[in-house]
Amino acid sequence: MAHLLIHRGLAKKSLAENTIKAFKYCFKKKYGIETDIHCTQDGKIVCFHDFNLKRKFKINKILKNSKYKDLLKISKSKKKPIPLLNDLIKISKNKRFLMLEIKPLFSKESLKILLRETKKLKNYSITSFKEKNIINLYKMKRNLNLGLIIPSTFAVDKIIKKSNAKHIKFLVVEKKFLKEKKITKIKKKIYFYTIRDKKIFNRFSNQNLIFENL
Repeated sequence: MAHLLIHRGLAKKSLAENTIKAFKYCFKKKYGIETDIHCTQDGKIVCFHDFNLKRKFKINKILKNSKYKDLLKISKSKKKPIPLLNDLIKISKNKRFLMLEIKPLFSKESLKILLRETKKLKNYSITSFKEKNIINLYKMKRNLNLGLIIPSTFAVDKIIKKSNAKHIKFLVVEKKFLKEKKITKIKKKIYFYTIRDKKIFNRFSNQNLIFENL
């Protein structure tokens, strides 16, 4: 059965990405979600895509150098509060799947915080473009559901080679590979990102898709 996840909680254009309001809407529609995570200066795991607040809040403030209370104050003033990962876990109630993408390279201490916070989660995975995050997590806990996100620039043969690594349980690849037969024959689970076209969604709905605004 295909596994369908909503990218950053963007089930529709009126929702703000990576917010509790968006996440709740996705759960109401019975979809899992993909969200991005960072660790703040004071050791809080937050759901946010960018490395700083420039794009979303017009403020040049880097997440890893900021305390959560300051990030929350800024984002609340714009009516788009940045949630803690713990907030998302609470509303998911272990019923809907969570794909957690680590955006930066996490320190080992940040990875330990992440493992503590996800200790009671059942339906989830952890992904990253940065393979070092996946390797370090695997060393800490080998039964984790860990996925490597593959850049669109990778050649097919390189993707296949990566799929053989024991620390990688599944791959997340760009949608341009949907028609690539060699990719679909990889024995490990494959997710395709990010689907924004209804025709493509319908055509490949038998695959594991990460989509938005459909």
